[in-house]
Amino acid sequence: MANARPIHGGMPSGPGPSPGSSTPAAPDLPDRRAGLRDGLLGGARRASAGLGALVLLILYNVVFNADAFLTRQAFNINATQVATIVIVGVGMTLVIATGGIDLSVGALMAIAGSVAAMILLSTRAPWDIPYLGGALAIAIPILVAGAFGLGNGALVTGFGIQPIIATLVLFIAGRGIAQVITDGELKSFREPDWQYIGLGRPFGVPFQALLALAVVAVAAWAMRVTTFGRYVLAIGGNEQAARLAGVPVRRVKLAVYAISGLLAGLAGLVEIAINSASDANRVGLNRELDAIAAVAVGGTVLTGGRASVLGTLIGALTIQLIRYTLLTEGASDAVARVVTAGAIVVAVLLQRRRGS
Repeated sequence: MANARPIHGGMPSGPGPSPGSSTPAAPDLPDRRAGLRDGLLGGARRASAGLGALVLLILYNVVFNADAFLTRQAFNINATQVATIVIVGVGMTLVIATGGIDLSVGALMAIAGSVAAMILLSTRAPWDIPYLGGALAIAIPILVAGAFGLGNGALVTGFGIQPIIATLVLFIAGRGIAQVITDGELKSFREPDWQYIGLGRPFGVPFQALLALAVVAVAAWAMRVTTFGRYVLAIGGNEQAARLAGVPVRRVKLAVYAISGLLAGLAGLVEIAINSASDANRVGLNRELDAIAAVAVGGTVLTGGRASVLGTLIGALTIQLIRYTLLTEGASDAVARVVTAGAIVVAVLLQRRRGS
């Protein structure tokens, strides 16, 4: 323990279990108000650099690119494209906060999309019952993706496999599973009510954008206010010390990987709803990389122990606006990708300097 890193997230070292006790002592957690205050201030500091870049991008587009930027179409395009990245990025933030990584989220999106499409196209009961079939086409795919996420957590906690290897299994095999579900075929469907999750426009705003904001709000509240959030940060800061302090490390890790899977499943449904089809080869393609980039730009430390859900939202919006700005200014997609990659490197280097 002499070389152990300090725990981030406001958890002081607590008393360990007494010699004669069969259960670990409860961790000595800080006062709830102090934890909330520290979380708010810490999250604001970590997200400030990304927020500044986002504001500059918006100002540039307002002044020099107004014809392409200040339109309802531009808003809908950006909101639609960034929504699934934000949803997946929130789950990735929780996983990375524990010191892990989840490479399987794109494949889980494909699996969820394949399961949903097969339910929507089924002519058997109960799938063909109005409204019930649609509800099941939302609930079952998300739960399936969550179960696979739970499996990732079991590989990490139960077998001690490194997260990058444990989730690489589904990264490789997941699309094969999705193709088996759909018999390797593109599954097209037309279900206007069900597709509201991807095509709805309440008050003129894309529904998936509102959904992404709701996910961010709930996750940010959980990380800043609840004991679960402090447990997540404690495990990422120093897992051994957290375990000695009585933190249920295994259960928390299982939970974050399951949550990542659930959110990936939700994002997969949004994507196939937009496209009116499920293509196992395309749904969620490279989404794990987009999510990791958003998390990194947003200020979450990739080694764990510190996290900013709001920062992930800002990071996703920043990356999206960089690409959109370059493309509307006439740059090729290849150039936009190279510049975006460079911006990610610069953002991470700046955050390292701020952290040191």
